[in-house]
Amino acid sequence: MADLVYELNVEAARLARSAADAYEAKDAARPRFVAGTLGPTNRTASISPDVNDPGFRNINFDQLVTTYTEAVRGLIDGGADLLLVETIFDTLNAKAALFAIDQYFDEHGRRLPIMISGTITDASGRTLSGQTPEAFWNSVRHARPLTIGLNCALGAKLMRPYIEEISQVADTFVCAYPNAGLPNPLAPTGYDELPAQTAEYLLDFAKSGFINIAGGCCGTTPAHIRAIAQAMQGLTPRQVPQIEKKTRLSGLEPLNIGDDSLFVNVGERTNVTGSRGFAKLILAGNYAEAVSVARQQVESGAQVIDINMDEAMLDSKAAMTTFLSLIASEPDISRVPVMIDSSKWEVIEAGLKCVQGKAIVNSISMKEGVEPFTQQARLARRYGAAVVVMAFDEKGQADTYQRRIEIAKKAYDILVDEVGFPAEDIIIDPNIFAIATGIEDHNRYAIDFIEATRWIRQHLRHARVSGGLSNVSFSFRGNDPVREAIHTAFLYHAIKAGLTMAIVNAGQIGVYDEIPKELLERVEDIIFDRRPDAAERMVVFAETVKGKGRAAVEDLAWREAPVAERLTHALVKGITNWIVEDTEEMRQQIEAAGGRPIQVIEGPLMDGMNVVGDLFGAGKMFLPQVVKSARVMKQAVAHLVPYIEAEKARLGDLKPKGKIVLATVKGDVHDIGKNIVAVVLQCNNYEVVNLGVMVPWKQIAEVAEREKADIIGLSGLITPSLEEMAHNAREMQRAGMTIPLLVGGATTSRVHTAVKIAPHYAGPVVWVPDASRCVGVCSSLLSDDQRKGYVGDLAADYERIREQHAGKKGPELIPLAAARANALATDWKAYTPPKPEMLGIKILKNYDLAEIARQIDWGPFFQTW
Repeated sequence: MADLVYELNVEAARLARSAADAYEAKDAARPRFVAGTLGPTNRTASISPDVNDPGFRNINFDQLVTTYTEAVRGLIDGGADLLLVETIFDTLNAKAALFAIDQYFDEHGRRLPIMISGTITDASGRTLSGQTPEAFWNSVRHARPLTIGLNCALGAKLMRPYIEEISQVADTFVCAYPNAGLPNPLAPTGYDELPAQTAEYLLDFAKSGFINIAGGCCGTTPAHIRAIAQAMQGLTPRQVPQIEKKTRLSGLEPLNIGDDSLFVNVGERTNVTGSRGFAKLILAGNYAEAVSVARQQVESGAQVIDINMDEAMLDSKAAMTTFLSLIASEPDISRVPVMIDSSKWEVIEAGLKCVQGKAIVNSISMKEGVEPFTQQARLARRYGAAVVVMAFDEKGQADTYQRRIEIAKKAYDILVDEVGFPAEDIIIDPNIFAIATGIEDHNRYAIDFIEATRWIRQHLRHARVSGGLSNVSFSFRGNDPVREAIHTAFLYHAIKAGLTMAIVNAGQIGVYDEIPKELLERVEDIIFDRRPDAAERMVVFAETVKGKGRAAVEDLAWREAPVAERLTHALVKGITNWIVEDTEEMRQQIEAAGGRPIQVIEGPLMDGMNVVGDLFGAGKMFLPQVVKSARVMKQAVAHLVPYIEAEKARLGDLKPKGKIVLATVKGDVHDIGKNIVAVVLQCNNYEVVNLGVMVPWKQIAEVAEREKADIIGLSGLITPSLEEMAHNAREMQRAGMTIPLLVGGATTSRVHTAVKIAPHYAGPVVWVPDASRCVGVCSSLLSDDQRKGYVGDLAADYERIREQHAGKKGPELIPLAAARANALATDWKAYTPPKPEMLGIKILKNYDLAEIARQIDWGPFFQTW
């Protein structure tokens, strides 16, 4: 019936139009609208129908666009007032529908409102193609819909946490029209719920502020719709929230980058131009091994993976399509967004047609002029992608500070003012070029990039900045120690200036504080162009280690330090070579002094991880290094566990002291600290159920109830996790729970816990600053003798903190007119500036140096030092 798409749609829309018009004529005060529906089709563009061939698809993006275009034409010709893209189980199908709609609107000069509705297929809380609700929203929000929401699959009771999630992140109206419960072949309608039940659930949605529009899907009857309509009478619709402007990307999971977000690592190894090993795999057609390269990137901390297939001997479009289709079938890879990297627009476009999430285009520029630039930008927006904009125009690549900021501003203004491109989806690349080349014109390449980055972040509102890191050290190819030092120092200073993300090789980044002093001095000389002979001195120094690889600067003097210091060094540097023997030496040392094996974890190992945390927080260590540190920690703990278990068996201390459910909250993938907490608690005879990362409240609640947990512990590293913790506290209160709630992680604090989390839950809420405190906290909370006093003291402390916080006064504000009236009144026409005592240069001979020293302001010197 494919050839009848237009005819069926136009007649269906006309039928609906005539019915709506007839009823509106009877009751003109209530206008009726016709929504033309675009369903999901019976095929999936993101999923292979053949389990033996994960790269195969039985439908592609272009075919879907063609089909949806005919459907749109029929619905609009038939009289539809708006378009409803619904029951979305594969977001790539929906993006094809949205592409077809936008293209049709542009071609016909008429736009209708769009409603978008996804489908959560099961208790995983994801679409059939694997996306979370927020990732789904990030993928389709470029269409600027009238509403976003969910329908079908689940009944309202099971839909609740997912429609709540969408309502919290969507800056548009929210619509929910669930099924009448779950399918039941014995029920008259084939579904469980009676009209009053469905209406009651949707009434809860409305009263909770989740929705603006309610309705029913499968199994709902006219009686259901009537009951829902009656339940909604007199209620206040959800207020559309003001959502912070962020670069909202997605794979299967969201990645939101705001002004205060941590630096984003973009993995560079899936790039045929940047990795010989990867290029060999792709050229040989060994895609299975090539996919493993992508997996290793994500496991090593890449939050985005850059994919480039620009190789003269490749069919780049086919290679890009094949590789993206294969990684789409790998959830541990496709959970992160992709950066589609090519110098050929047709390759980029081929990639965009394979990605259900919100990707980054790398890149577009004004190299061929403004018109091609705007055309590509409009297409990128229609595909729902963010864009990297190279500082490049018809004159060439920008290689000075002034040219960088001029091109950046021109491109930004065109995108925002002419194309209507969201500013937060613009990522400027001001060009990282090689330094220390011996060419004088290249000496300021690094410092000009850093200063241009600073200017862009200060002047181009909401724009982000990116770059290809390995370019900066290109002059020292083959000299890994020098390249690593350059990358580390450059990245440290660029991030401080506002660099949002960079394409990096995690294996060539070190720890800033660990760069040898002499090497760091020479590296920063060339980065900041501090002296005329900086490049020459760097080249001479580099010759001392040239050709010897990393071993040339491997200093084993740390092996002579006390064992506790060796453990810290190994954790910071991610060195596993001696970790087992050092851990064992530390254990024997502690036990000889009458201590216990667990004290190795609670003492020196925790001390080392605290150093890692401090360096990471200061921007002197990056996520891939932290991941390596966690692996070292895991290996050390694994060595100690048998000794700890043996001690427990020897002492007869086998009865669990309590059961604790731990989880990293939804939206956060960081679990290093939480896993250390789990180990410490287990070693102290607490039973721990560790749920992992990205755990939604529904799962936490179900496990806590099933396991009869004594305590729930929530962890998070990123700022949005704080709001998720507060949300979980509210849900604990709504569920009538009373068990203690622990919160911890890098962004948490005692003040935030007291002011923003504890007020939402009547039970004890405790901030745990690090793993070393968790045992004492849990012991106090679960002790019949100590609990009452501990909780009472905690409540009094939190109340005092809240009072202090409430008592803080902001600056006293006055009206703008009054402020302007307070301006310094100066009659410049009548003012004559005083004449200096002398003009020109004054020479002071044999001046007292001690007197000069007393006049020096050392502040700027020490800040720079």
